[in-house]
Amino acid sequence: MTFVTRNSRPNIVLLMADDLGVGDLCCYGNSSVSTPHIDRLASEGVRLTQHLAAASVCTPSRAAFLTGRYPIRSGMASAYNLNRALPWLGGSGGLPPNETTFAKLLQHRGYRTGLIGKWHLGLSCASRDDHCFHPLNHGFDDFYGMPFGLLSDCQPSRTSELHRWIQIKLWVSTVVLGLVPLLLLVLKFTHRIPVPWKVILPLSLLVLLFFTSWYSSYGFTRRWNCVLMRNHEIIQQPMREERTASLLLKEALAFIERHKRRPFLLLFSFLHVHTPLITREKFVGHSKYGLYGDNVEEMDWMVGKILEALDREHLANQTLVYFTSDNGGRLESQDRAAQLGGWNGPYRGGRGMGGWEGGIRVPGIFRWPTVLEAGKVIDDPTSLMDIFPTLSYIGGGILPQDRVIDGQNLMPLLEGKVTHSDREFLFHYCGVHLHAVRWHQKDCATVWKAHYVTPKFHPEGAGACYGNSMCPCSGDVTHHDPPLLFDVSRDPSEAIPLNPDNEALFDSVVKNIEAAIKEHRGTLTPVPQQLSAFNTIWKPWLQPCCGTFPFCGCDKEDDILPAAP
Repeated sequence: MTFVTRNSRPNIVLLMADDLGVGDLCCYGNSSVSTPHIDRLASEGVRLTQHLAAASVCTPSRAAFLTGRYPIRSGMASAYNLNRALPWLGGSGGLPPNETTFAKLLQHRGYRTGLIGKWHLGLSCASRDDHCFHPLNHGFDDFYGMPFGLLSDCQPSRTSELHRWIQIKLWVSTVVLGLVPLLLLVLKFTHRIPVPWKVILPLSLLVLLFFTSWYSSYGFTRRWNCVLMRNHEIIQQPMREERTASLLLKEALAFIERHKRRPFLLLFSFLHVHTPLITREKFVGHSKYGLYGDNVEEMDWMVGKILEALDREHLANQTLVYFTSDNGGRLESQDRAAQLGGWNGPYRGGRGMGGWEGGIRVPGIFRWPTVLEAGKVIDDPTSLMDIFPTLSYIGGGILPQDRVIDGQNLMPLLEGKVTHSDREFLFHYCGVHLHAVRWHQKDCATVWKAHYVTPKFHPEGAGACYGNSMCPCSGDVTHHDPPLLFDVSRDPSEAIPLNPDNEALFDSVVKNIEAAIKEHRGTLTPVPQQLSAFNTIWKPWLQPCCGTFPFCGCDKEDDILPAAP
């Protein structure tokens, strides 16, 4: 097939879902949810079947996606089970400013760069407004969205998702503190001991301030974490979650309209399909798979609106569109009998479950008419980290020479100039702990995968580790020596462990993988840990606030929404 020669830099539209299972799309085998617009991308472009996140949770995965580097290299991998992703917007950790993102590379090449939607890679370092980790400090000219991400905490009617245990402790603290001035009043008026008012009144005021600041009518986590920003300005606090998806779509369409005459990079980072699955009324009951399916179908409709805008502006042929998810679907997310997480196809495990396929295998679709062959399918292992060098190549950027870049330029593979990637190994981390290694043998379709550590999850029911909790990376895990080995090219479900008795190559495969681990570890250098206990605790002086702290709150956004179908 003959393609038109690329003689100019394309526009780039990157679409990233949040916690979407690879099996949630029709083009990846789903029959219960309708995704015609994403399926259209796949039929008009290239679909990757072994596309992999660098982590099974969002913060480290997104850091690797933006930088082309394993998150352990930038300090965005946690040594603790509780802090695998940033838990507070008012923390002091985030993607270090000295990391180079693909947005920064393309910005330097004249691209107008925009991020719309979820960030979740930190905000401030030392003061409330320094915004050292802000998207605008990482190469984006425009930012509109959530500097954190959507959580069940963002909806008043939902049970706290991220800080449930902290919420319980704070309620207890509030009750205890409230009893102190009450007890003093009782003692005063029963004349058992003389208690001066100058003690009772300040203490009562302190309790009232504590209660009001932490337990506003929306709940403290909603007010602190669920914030909508335009560039450096907070425009909604707390965010009005029922309006946000429509506002994000409106902003994306406006970005395309504003910058259609120059090369642009738009990263649309969906809040879909993370709980609480806030879905517009017209999509509720739309799918055969409950509220989760409805949310997937609403996201697909939003993808269609973006593609429609590219068509309307005659930009489709000169725009590379890419669709993916930050990690696999959540198996543990349930509401009574209803499943609120996605389907990971035939793959074992899910979000947060170390190196199991279900947590790291994600959709990967590229469309670039006249350059990429329509309907092409690639089975080679590829990574979200590959987007960094791929965009650098097509946008005319120069890769940094002062650091290790773990991603590889995918264009030779996508264009069919090579039949197989020359990458052999991919390392699957859970926090800072190496759980598994994938080896794609040269000149061979075989893909081996060795698990050295696996979480103790229960495949029956929801498939969770501890109720609704995420599986730990260390501690209560299973260590394997020799490693648990699979041939995922023949056994993608990781159902049949290999051993020296049923696989003659077992010992040589393990030996090659362990040599690769040794070489890989030799390339790692110590860096500040952005997800340390200190960096991830809430700090009042870093809490973004619209208004007077701690009584933060505002709504500066208008109410113009794009029409639903």
